Amino acid sequence: MNEKKIRIKVVGATGYGGLGIIDLLLGHPNAEISCLVAREEAGKRISDVYPHLAGFCDLPIYAPDAPEAQGAFDLVFFSTPDRVGMADARKELEKGAKVIDYSGDFRFTTLDAYVDYATRLGRDPNHLSPDLLGTNVYGMPELHRAEIAKANLVGNPGCFATSCILGLAPAMKARIIKPGSAICDCKSGVSGAGKKPKPTFHYPERYENINAYRLSGHQHVCEVERELGLLYGGEVKVTFTAQVLPINRGILSTLYGDLERDMSEDDVIKIYRDFYGEGGFVRVLPSTAAVGTSSVRCTNYCDIVVSVDRRTGKLRIVSIIDNLMKGQAGQALQNMNVMFGLPENAGLDRPGMYP
Repeated sequence: MNEKKIRIKVVGATGYGGLGIIDLLLGHPNAEISCLVAREEAGKRISDVYPHLAGFCDLPIYAPDAPEAQGAFDLVFFSTPDRVGMADARKELEKGAKVIDYSGDFRFTTLDAYVDYATRLGRDPNHLSPDLLGTNVYGMPELHRAEIAKANLVGNPGCFATSCILGLAPAMKARIIKPGSAICDCKSGVSGAGKKPKPTFHYPERYENINAYRLSGHQHVCEVERELGLLYGGEVKVTFTAQVLPINRGILSTLYGDLERDMSEDDVIKIYRDFYGEGGFVRVLPSTAAVGTSSVRCTNYCDIVVSVDRRTGKLRIVSIIDNLMKGQAGQALQNMNVMFGLPENAGLDRPGMYP
């Protein structure tokens, strides 16, 4: 007898995050894509928007208020901007669905934390479903696996936040660096800005051009400081710089911190490997490892390169992910697997594309 499959609705199906989860679900042994929703391009088939899906997924795209989109599903992915999930998650939960939201709406488990996040960014601090905060879980399985397994509502982490948190988590937990000394120097491919065209991402503007942006404050800093602070057991502040590169996908974060004591590279590698264990999606590597964004392209892996500068007493970590996978859809699918008690690597066990 065939095992019952998870019936899934994807909201925001035509963006990069929606497309990413569709691509992954098509190769998942326990998943059935049952409904695709998007405000734009409703009425078309998903394979009309993305021709590579022809013959693999030809489902129609429904508007959010279409009758066909109102059914009960086992899981709903919200691959949507801030404030969409907080407005619509409740009705999905009330119909018995589990929810994974890609935005900042449910990355914070208290109203105060959400208000701090929204205020720092100059956004509306009024959460539309404040009573759901506290029932949600931050969706990073390497840190919150047990809580995610029991959750019905998960806030998928940001891409920069994922690379920074995974890169610094073991060091903060072991208290081997000073909590106020952390520097996150992060570089991302253009797809991190999403699908909607912007003048600064027009080809002549982006080609052969690298720039830093949002120096006044990036939305992922709140996540990074909160999660690292929980691990450290005290306040952690980071200096964060986001930069965009003229590549399609990938994040390379070079992370620095002042060591609390003299340590060798081997000492730190042991701490990191003990923290993450074996067989997961985090690969801890020595400073001699020849890896880069191509090494994790189209995978859910995070490659962490450990380096100790004993001359200056600094820890240097290079944390590399695919922003559309471990930084978005891949991590969302990993969360789905944990929530439904499936093998964590189901639908994700692949080497990626190189070069």
